[in-house]
Amino acid sequence: MSASSPSWAQAVLQPPACDAWKEHMEGAAYQLASCIVLLGYMGGSGIFGSLYIFGLLAPGYFCYALWGWLSACGLDVFVWNMLLVLLCLLQLAHLAYRLRKDTIPQEFDLLYKTMYLPLQVPLEVYREIVKCCEEQVQPLARDQNYAVEGKTPIDRLSLLLSGRVRVSQDGQFLHYVFPYQFLDSPEWESLRPSEEGTFQVTLTAETDCSYVTWPRRRLYLLLRKDRYVARLFSSHLGYDISEKLYSLNEKLFAKFGLRFDIRLPSLYHVLGPATSEGEPEEAEELPPTPPPAHGPAAASEAPPQPPPPPPPPAPRPRASRPESDLLASGHLRSYPHPLSKGRAPLAPTQTPEL
Repeated sequence: MSASSPSWAQAVLQPPACDAWKEHMEGAAYQLASCIVLLGYMGGSGIFGSLYIFGLLAPGYFCYALWGWLSACGLDVFVWNMLLVLLCLLQLAHLAYRLRKDTIPQEFDLLYKTMYLPLQVPLEVYREIVKCCEEQVQPLARDQNYAVEGKTPIDRLSLLLSGRVRVSQDGQFLHYVFPYQFLDSPEWESLRPSEEGTFQVTLTAETDCSYVTWPRRRLYLLLRKDRYVARLFSSHLGYDISEKLYSLNEKLFAKFGLRFDIRLPSLYHVLGPATSEGEPEEAEELPPTPPPAHGPAAASEAPPQPPPPPPPPAPRPRASRPESDLLASGHLRSYPHPLSKGRAPLAPTQTPEL
């Protein structure tokens, strides 16, 4: 070791000087290889940048191998460059496999650009959501029922991708569901993870539709595992339910055109049981007003005080929606069940006169 150390130091620190430069240039294969390798190292980052880099390095190293075999006549030059070509080809195959594996269907790609990309949701998180629904798009033919009132169990959550769905209750039209809206968001929010229930409305396709659906159990497991996904679904469901409520608000208007606001606490008067068309509305009978008295006796008597009005009925407290943290942990509070047949419909066709 001690005998070889000075030779290594001398080779590194005092390299031998070139006696004379070559008079001729290297062959065309060497020059072409240098140009291709130079262009290859100008690639960017990411999977497509890697495809560009290794796609140019492989032919560049192959040209170096040809130069070593034909011009330089060096076996080591040829072997090393062919080894580099093989490694570049293997890397290209791996990148192509990753690119094909990460490709999602066109419907889910459009869904990501419409709903998740504006919220800057990472693509890896979106793949977990798509994996939960098994990357399947379900068809729904025209006039086919997605759910029947009182019969279909609430065991999934679905999102409409195309078409239009009509929502009705007891044969009364409520509202439409348009693309990129949930079909059963109110039913999903009305039950605990351990509860079972049936639809209180009927959903019928008016056109040929397509939708994606998440099984209830698998989606609950995903929400419990990933809090970010739980908050994401909580925001989407809350926005969807508010849109459905505002669409119902368009149906609540008086005969002379005054529109009600669903945010008013007195709206329960409008949502009360409506009277039938054949029955006249009972008006409260007011006591007859006594005639005014004249003379000194009337001046001494105090005027009669009107009876105090009855206190208005206290509105029922509205249950708040579950927080995303509670949704992720699985501990949810109980929520009231949907309106039964004995209660007022969501959007009465007969509104009381003002």
